[in-house]
Amino acid sequence: MIALFLPRLIQVITLSAAAVTLSYAAADEILVITQPNSALKDFSTKKLENIFLRKSLLNDAGVRWIPLNLGTEHPLRQAFSLSLFKKRPEALETYWNEQYFQGIVPPHVVASEEAMLRFVTSTAGAIGYILPCHLDERVQVIYKLPTVEPVEQYCKDRTP
Repeated sequence: MIALFLPRLIQVITLSAAAVTLSYAAADEILVITQPNSALKDFSTKKLENIFLRKSLLNDAGVRWIPLNLGTEHPLRQAFSLSLFKKRPEALETYWNEQYFQGIVPPHVVASEEAMLRFVTSTAGAIGYILPCHLDERVQVIYKLPTVEPVEQYCKDRTP
């Protein structure tokens, strides 16, 4: 009896593995950035999660983290949140309401990736994220956050 179902089971497992491989191969990256002279190293998704949830307030040099976000409706913010927290930004609203009453405010919100680049460049401790197509010499990439959300479609000319 098992011999009858075994070929079908192997086929399903093979197709599932192929689907996972294809979705991973099609995955994009979101670049996490800081100032170009930053000596920060050894980042992980857990460390980033703690910074962006304001559980880690100081970097290794004792400088206060200033995490930045795009607006909640921005497609890159949606992809970043899903990749890092496995939740949409709206799903973190209760968390931030609780943190606010403990004196912890959410990350600063900037209007665009260009605004993020400018803020990170000029502010010690600032940490943000951009698409690879917007990377330039003003910032340093400290982490490449993989995402299965398609984000390369949002690579357009920057607007100041």
